[in-house]
Amino acid sequence: MSNEANVGLMLDGARVLVVGDLMLDRYWFGTTGRISPEAPVPVVNIAKDDLRPGGAANVAVNVASLGGKVTLLGVVGNDEPAELLSKLVIEHGVDVNFVRSTSNPTITKLRVVSRNQQLIRLDFESSFYTPHAFDEKEMFKRYCAVLPSVETVILSDYGKGTLAGVADFIKEAIAQGKHVIVDPKGTDYQRYAGASLITPNMAEFELVAGPCADEDEIVAKGHVLRDQLGLGAVLITRSEHGMTLLQPDVAPMHVPTEAREVFDVTGAGDTVIATIGTALAAGKNLVAACKLGNIAAGIVVGKFGTATVTSLELERALHFSGGAPSAVLAEQDLLHRVQEAKAAGKCIVFTNGCFDILHVGHVRYLEAAKSLGDMLVVAVNDDASVKRLKGEQRPVNVCGDRMHVLAGLKSVDWVVRFSEDTPELLINQILPNILVKGGDYQPENIVGYDAVKNAGGEVIALDFHEGYSTTKIIERSRLG
Repeated sequence: MSNEANVGLMLDGARVLVVGDLMLDRYWFGTTGRISPEAPVPVVNIAKDDLRPGGAANVAVNVASLGGKVTLLGVVGNDEPAELLSKLVIEHGVDVNFVRSTSNPTITKLRVVSRNQQLIRLDFESSFYTPHAFDEKEMFKRYCAVLPSVETVILSDYGKGTLAGVADFIKEAIAQGKHVIVDPKGTDYQRYAGASLITPNMAEFELVAGPCADEDEIVAKGHVLRDQLGLGAVLITRSEHGMTLLQPDVAPMHVPTEAREVFDVTGAGDTVIATIGTALAAGKNLVAACKLGNIAAGIVVGKFGTATVTSLELERALHFSGGAPSAVLAEQDLLHRVQEAKAAGKCIVFTNGCFDILHVGHVRYLEAAKSLGDMLVVAVNDDASVKRLKGEQRPVNVCGDRMHVLAGLKSVDWVVRFSEDTPELLINQILPNILVKGGDYQPENIVGYDAVKNAGGEVIALDFHEGYSTTKIIERSRLG
């Protein structure tokens, strides 16, 4: 990470215009345990209806989440989904500028999800490429009215027809000295000629440039495409291989992925262009902006469905990129992760301790705890609470080091610190599905028992493995 990107984000107030295909993403979550007698299909008992902005709307919400000042321009129908989408994005601080279609519905995608498995997706849409689907002159008029007040334009093309006049949008923005970022679609990239940056993923890039056998071929074909279209730069997002940025007269920049765990890749491209666009509007250079976009993508794929990244999450990820694992979370970040995981049907297991000198007994205990569910949260006593519990000579290792080591274990998903003598307050907020404690406990005597049981969870006492003790290890080391 460049020094520029590390000295605070300073993205607040960055002025961005997002234009593109608007969508309402709808999720129906439920349980399924039987097959319909009417047809060989599962019966889903819907328990939750979740609405999220999709397409260009998700890009705009991501900009707002990072602290940017954003206007969203796009086409919706005269229907209830349009009102729901408008309310959603306004709640996120987005300035809405919707053009209404009198003939087409608002694009809506409904997903039915059970046990973290998408069973079916139902799309409600008609192409805006059809004649008179919306007033294109009115769209361009509104675009030109907003353009002078922003630094960056993001054009989010999902191939639905909103950006049929994209060439005019690019030409006008470049003439006014704006950054123009395009998330492209289809095979006709000539329509994006002159843009500051296009951000195809690897599949989209190969569809236009041709198959690439290796990194050298990606670079060669990328430069050809950039030259042909007169682009400022090309950023190819390459999933687990990170990103490749190609600029004129500059060596290619290959950025490795920042993702530690991939939960859901939905909307990751939206987060990348939103972060890059906001960073450019805030005055950062393209290299720093792309690195921030890569880090943001690594965060958002750890969340379920279309999601956003906050400036706080990005700040912490920047801080931790110097060596601390992304599994080490602040309390608010952990609560957000747990909420997302529960919504996806994941079983959350919680345990706690000092973990001052990690030994094989700890490792086996944590492996046993993880085997009880999907995600294991380990809460760690901070240094002051260890000292109160264990005496003035403890801890041997500071809290940050203890958390870092725990985060490196395959069995541990998330690590968080707490400052009280017990994690009761944290347990009350998380309400894990399974609360685990090691040692000779009766479950009802474990801190957090009542809260977890009342929430429908389970409390389990696991035996520690005999012959392992931090205190004994310390005593043996003092005896030499």
